[in-house]
Amino acid sequence: MKRKALAILTVIFGAPLAAQWLDYPTPGIPRTRDGKPNLSAPAPRTADGKPDLSGVWNRVSPKYGRNIAADLKPGEIQPWAAKLVQERRENLAKDYMNVLCVPLGPSYATVGDTTGAEMMKIIQTPSLIVILNPDLTYRQIFMDGRPLEKSPNPNWMGYSVGRWEGDTLVVESSGFNDRTWLDHDGHPHTEALRTTERYRRRNFGNIDLEVTLSDPGAYTRPWTVVVTAQLAPDTELLEWACNEKGSGTEHWVGKASDERKNEVKVAAAVLAKYVGTYDEQPRVWSQTNVPRIVVITVLGETIFGEMDGRGKVALVGRSETEFAGLYGLGVEFTRDTAGVASQLFVKHVSGNYRFQRRK
Repeated sequence: MKRKALAILTVIFGAPLAAQWLDYPTPGIPRTRDGKPNLSAPAPRTADGKPDLSGVWNRVSPKYGRNIAADLKPGEIQPWAAKLVQERRENLAKDYMNVLCVPLGPSYATVGDTTGAEMMKIIQTPSLIVILNPDLTYRQIFMDGRPLEKSPNPNWMGYSVGRWEGDTLVVESSGFNDRTWLDHDGHPHTEALRTTERYRRRNFGNIDLEVTLSDPGAYTRPWTVVVTAQLAPDTELLEWACNEKGSGTEHWVGKASDERKNEVKVAAAVLAKYVGTYDEQPRVWSQTNVPRIVVITVLGETIFGEMDGRGKVALVGRSETEFAGLYGLGVEFTRDTAGVASQLFVKHVSGNYRFQRRK
């Protein structure tokens, strides 16, 4: 009787996990002799000869997901937009879209870090391409030759039309409302924003994506950022409903500048021994197993950190070896007997990640 009851409970509680298909072999994937997906195999094609972009993908964009304007000069950002970025940083990004539980809008194309927001599922047909996101938002890219709306009603996800240029999918989008940010740092956009995405499936496991942004109301020139996407084989999207978590903004207090209230000043001679480039070591932070790079520089008595080319930020001393301010993360150096740093740890809520100094 007890065995029968245990079997029933196993079926009841085991069914939801199995139904998630998080470890189910994807049909039709080329595989190596040991059964692993062969991600370097040629890109598949549809019946009409076009590259087939279908699948579950992880966007890789640690640089531009944080700072979409990392390659722009300060003067190429309109003064009002630059001021708003500083205000959002000072307010600890409390009005970021994920906090308010609203769609990410145009930044879905370039987001990609380590929190699952980078996942997408592409469903491709000859006349329509759909991109699904884990937060239950979606994009429709119309491939039937229609033009973009000339006077669109602005919305969260905008309006998108696509066409093929050889083996490259070109997607033109406009009609976004101005309530979303272009990145986690808080770069704004106006309703005049237009984007052009160019998708090229390099091989079975990789998509190269170029995104050109044009918004004369906020930036003095168009610019292009490069993002990649890696196939996530033998798994499926796991939905994430933002409204289920509650906002919790009543506990979101303080300012970014509060970190400096108890700052410990560290001598320039000590800081100089930390200068260098540090490479992430296994276990790798990113879900896509792309090692990160931290560059430490010093100017006068100020130490700066930069991760993945996002832009330099001043670090705030907590002791001779510990600092805060790396995009909300902590940094701790370990030193040899001469006081020279051999490695550093980036302190994240999920753990401390080790970076080795290059020789």
